Amino acid sequence: MTAPAQDIILPDKDLLIETRELKKRHGEGEIAVHALAGVDLGIRRGEFAAIMGPSGSGKSTLMNILGCLDRPTEGAYYLDEENVSELSKNDLADVRNRKIGFVFQSFNLLSQLSALKNVMLPMMYRIEDRLDVFEREERAIAALESVGLGDRLHHRPTELSGGQQQRVAIARALVNDPVLLLADEPTGNLDTQSSYEIMELIHNLHDQGATILMVTHEPDIAAHAERVICLRDGLVVSDGQDGSTACLAQGGVQ
Repeated sequence: MTAPAQDIILPDKDLLIETRELKKRHGEGEIAVHALAGVDLGIRRGEFAAIMGPSGSGKSTLMNILGCLDRPTEGAYYLDEENVSELSKNDLADVRNRKIGFVFQSFNLLSQLSALKNVMLPMMYRIEDRLDVFEREERAIAALESVGLGDRLHHRPTELSGGQQQRVAIARALVNDPVLLLADEPTGNLDTQSSYEIMELIHNLHDQGATILMVTHEPDIAAHAERVICLRDGLVVSDGQDGSTACLAQGGVQ
């Protein structure tokens, strides 16, 4: 007797990010820690959303999975309609390089390289459509010019301010034309004026059609997003335009 066919639930084409019952467990048995306890989330193309939550809420774990730096223990994650939940480490690395641009709190620039060469690095790891050195340099220059650093091409990170270093990092994140920009505490190491300038740049990228997902513990930074998603104990506890207020009401964002 033929077994009945199971219904296949296809990803929502309007969503760039879609998670279904996403769970992440560290360890086994009584010592198991459930970092994510079943997260259902959808981020539309062109959306600017922020993730908040107290320490231990699961926001870093969620960001790592959404950035294809880790895999869930259970559940499904669709990125750009592709189920990346069970890909191998090599395939995840390929997805990261092709589809995701990262901006980190600590900039993660190589100190011995110029701004130009830091921005060129992601293009060296392209498996498909490999560019020659002249094309890589041309694209890197254009990316740096787009963030207002056309006159700092040959400066090393130690010769740049914190705000300028973050601009280099944003140029590097954009150079492979990703479908998603993930920003992890992008203003965490910056002064007030530099933070304002970086958020203005992020707004400009969003206005140009970029999909942006940002992790932050600062309500005033989260308020820049169209939508704030609050995590607590591995679950989404609030999600909406007033999310930073709701997150504070749920117990903080330290």
